Parts: sequence; C-alpha cells; structure tokens
Amino acid sequence: MPSYDAFLLLSFGGPEGPDDVLPFLENVTRGRGVPAQRLAEVAEHYYAVGGVSPINAQCREMLASIAAAFQKEGIDLPLYWGNRNSGPFLTDTVRRLKADGARRVIAFATSAYSSYSACRQYLDDIERAVAVVQAEGVQAEGGGDGAPRIDKIRPYYARAGFIEPFAASVEAALGELPDGTQDGARLVFTAHSVPLGMAASSGSVRAGTAVPGTVGGRYAAELRQASRMITERVRGGTHPFDLVFQSRSGPPSVPWLEPDVNEHLAALAKGTLANGEPLPEGAPSGVVVVPVGFVSDHMEVVHDLDVAAAQTAASLGLPFARAKAPGLTPEFAAMVAELVAERIASADTAQECTPGEDGAACCPADCCRYAPSRPGRPAGPPPSGGQP
Repeated sequence: MPSYDAFLLLSFGGPEGPDDVLPFLENVTRGRGVPAQRLAEVAEHYYAVGGVSPINAQCREMLASIAAAFQKEGIDLPLYWGNRNSGPFLTDTVRRLKADGARRVIAFATSAYSSYSACRQYLDDIERAVAVVQAEGVQAEGGGDGAPRIDKIRPYYARAGFIEPFAASVEAALGELPDGTQDGARLVFTAHSVPLGMAASSGSVRAGTAVPGTVGGRYAAELRQASRMITERVRGGTHPFDLVFQSRSGPPSVPWLEPDVNEHLAALAKGTLANGEPLPEGAPSGVVVVPVGFVSDHMEVVHDLDVAAAQTAASLGLPFARAKAPGLTPEFAAMVAELVAERIASADTAQECTPGEDGAACCPADCCRYAPSRPGRPAGPPPSGGQP
C-alpha cells in the first residue's frame, strides 16, 4: 500500500503585483521567441486589474478547503503548494518537502484534462524539480539523501466533484440572463486552445486512451464528454451546447484548435455555427459561456471571457452570462480528498496503468508526449499562459 506523508498542490502561478507581471510572463514564454511587444500587450491585461492574477489567492483558498476536506475524511497529511511560473516555485517547495522529511508525496494539479500542457508538463516539472533537489544533496531531517518521490493524481474531468459544481454554476448563470431569454439560451463551453499537434498527442496508445484520427485527440474528446455531462444535469439537458476554444496564441502558420469563442458568438448571432452550418432552432436568445477547460476563474477566464467575450456578445446584442469554475466549491475539495484516499488505498505501488471510462489510472511514459514541428522550439504550453 502506498504510504504518503505529504500532499502537494501543483498550479501554474501568476503575478501578485505590477512588478511581478513581466517576470512572470517571461517565465511562461522563455525559449519560445515571443516578441517583447506581445509580452507588453498581455501585461496590460494584468495591469488593468492591478497587476494581480486571481490564481494564487484561489490556490490559497483551495488549500484551505482541501485541508478541511482531509480533516473530515481522516486524511492526515501536511499540505504544500508549488507553482510552475511564479512563487512558490515548485523546486523551492520540493526543497521544503525534503527538509521536512517527506519521502513520498501525492500531488494534485489544477488542470483536469489530458494533454501536454494540462498534464504531462506537470510531470516534467516534477521530474526537473526532484532532479535539482536530488543533485543539491541537502540532508533531509528524517535521514537519507534523496529528494522525495512525487506521484501525480490522474485527470479528473469526469468526476462528480468537477461536473456537479459546474452544472450548478450553469444553472445560476442561466438565472442571470434577462427574463424571456433563458429557455432559448445556448450553452457555450470553452477551453484553452492548443496546437493541433499537441491535441493529437494527448492520451496514451499503451494505456488505450489515445483517440487517433480525431481532431483534438483525447483532449477534445474529454472536453466534449465533460460538456455533455454538465449539459445533461442542467434543466433536463434541454439546452443545446457547443465546445469552442479561447486564448489562442502563437504564429498563424501553426494550426490550433478552433473555433474561437468570439468567432463562434458572432456566428450564433446570425443563426449559424462558425463553419456556416445553420442552427435548426435559429439564433439563440442568449448564451451562457462555461469555462469547462479551467478549474478556477483565473486571468484567462476573467479577461478573455468576462471582458473580451462579453464585449463581443454586447456588440452583437446577444445576452451573455458566464458560469463560474468549480475549484473553490466544497464539492471540489471533497473530490480531491476522495482522489487522495483512492490513491492511498491502492495496492498499485508500481503504478501500472489500466484504462477506465475516464482514462488511465495514471500517466504512462508515452502519454501526452509532444514535440512541436518547428525545429529549435521546445515543447511547452501556449505562450499566452497554458492551462492552469
């Protein structure tokens, strides 16, 4: 039986003041040749809200909720937190874990899906951080020279603790639409766009979770499944829904998942989909945008949806509401405790991966491996910020 002695929350990170904005964006885009002018443009999104991303405050709140859920379930583990692109940096957290005597750590990432930037890159982050701390040779309090082993929890996009809070927030958002527009409203689910090559590599051939020959690969398939599950739980599944994408960045020569949410809204207002296909029910009377690809309402949600998409809808005369992400709900924290308890109870110390209805129980070596087609460019998340 795996014996864990610490819990680690993994997240993307974000600036906590104006002076943090450009260093954060430089960390996100390092090695990808993003022009300084583009960084300055993105920085303005943060400066418009005081230079503070919501994500770190939300991680603190999430940790408090998880601690309460652990206590309720009798899980006695200290909680730690490490980010990819801002403090507390993951490598520093691994140093703390080692100094505190942790030998085996269970990690949970604030990303629910299978793709390179949503899952595999967090595994790569863990591997690099552990290697750095291992090389430093700092003696742990409990003895031994090695850095702790860190096991990451599987994707959780189909779990009730993710789906049910989303359904409740969609219901609440429908209630925000003007009277007379709710019944004819359309649900527009959004997720972070990624390069088509990255999406195609999502999943594992070895574990039977890859979706070859399908645009978007397993990443898009999981998003569609989650969107369908949420829709079925809202007013008997009577509202039509679409899956679209947002926050695309990178050169136009590289194809990314489409359609863009703003292009889709413009098409809906004309009574069609973005590809020109007419809607049988005609133009919707309103839209509820659902950030199904995200765990928390961080910067790419509050700017790209609450500002940009909302402005697009207003210009089209299309009533608009946005559902909240589920990460700060009690149900979500209870799901984390449930996932940790399942892993603790598992006798699967070798982490052999077996396929299930929501993917493999862990990430095999071939899962979500991605290398961009352009030589000299390392694999990595979209320059605009990835998928926290």
